[in-house]
Amino acid sequence: MQHNTEMYFSFFMFGSNFSIEDDAFLDQAMTHIRRLVEMGYTGFEFHPGREDTTAYAFATYEDELNAYKAFRQRMDDEGFGHIKVATNVGATTSCDPSSAIKSVRDAGIAYLKSRIDITAALGGEIMMGPLVIPYGGFVFDAPNGQAVWSDKLQDELALRYQTAQPSFVELGAYASSKGVKLAIEPISHWETPGPNKLAQLITFLDGIEDPTVGVVLDSAQETLDGDGPEVFAQQINYLADQNRLHYAQASPPDRGDLVHCWLPWEGIFTPILSRFDGPIAVEIFNAVGAFDQGLRLTRRKFWVPEVDTPNQYPDAYQIAQQAYEFTQAKLNEVRSKLQQSRC
Repeated sequence: MQHNTEMYFSFFMFGSNFSIEDDAFLDQAMTHIRRLVEMGYTGFEFHPGREDTTAYAFATYEDELNAYKAFRQRMDDEGFGHIKVATNVGATTSCDPSSAIKSVRDAGIAYLKSRIDITAALGGEIMMGPLVIPYGGFVFDAPNGQAVWSDKLQDELALRYQTAQPSFVELGAYASSKGVKLAIEPISHWETPGPNKLAQLITFLDGIEDPTVGVVLDSAQETLDGDGPEVFAQQINYLADQNRLHYAQASPPDRGDLVHCWLPWEGIFTPILSRFDGPIAVEIFNAVGAFDQGLRLTRRKFWVPEVDTPNQYPDAYQIAQQAYEFTQAKLNEVRSKLQQSRC
């Protein structure tokens, strides 16, 4: 018997930031929601970053929060009250919970608390992403100095993790009070300095008692920087035993089309589905916004209906529909083999 997974879709298909200050973007977002719900998606990942345009439109975190509350009300009013929202959030260089500078660390805690508030206002239960070390925040000897790598980088990160642990004790307690879980993402070494491996994240989490602070498993990141299928299965069991396995993403290593990619579905999702029955998100990074240069995207853009001029290449909705059907089929294959192995 097939079991359809509760499946979310990442808005990284449509932009690198959820532009809550832009009425035209919000109108487009509602169009995307309507179309994607018709495909079968039951939730979405929004990225509520605070870009300069957002900060200009909403001078305070409270003003920004009210705008998200209004958008959630719009979703409810238009018949999508049952649709769930998770958030994808990253620390920043000016709001860094791992910084040795107290003012920057305090700003990081305040910023992440504001994103927890937004997650709760959207009706979300999961805030995930590179929450500890700023995404892409590679380490340098000094301003304009040489980049730090290898042993020296790991020694530096060990100090940063130790500094960040008390920040996440506080953030975990705050998130718990809002009904939100924090799912930290290990991200490949070509995108960010750390944590790159699930093993590194587990070491960080071992210093935090509260299971509210847990992990998201991204198939792309694990394929690129993981320690292999045997160790991965052990890590999943370790995290699940601690109730820290909060969320998972089906994402191809090239961050593009899930149907045509090299992804070890069984190796990644057999251990996940053996211990986790929550939502899994389809995460595809389109050639939009900051992603072109940030991820060095050489592939063509999946053009967005009602936004871009149509062309002969696949559009974003085609890719999303195929990803939904293909991922459901792959996950059902994994579940079927799990059931057979238990008989």
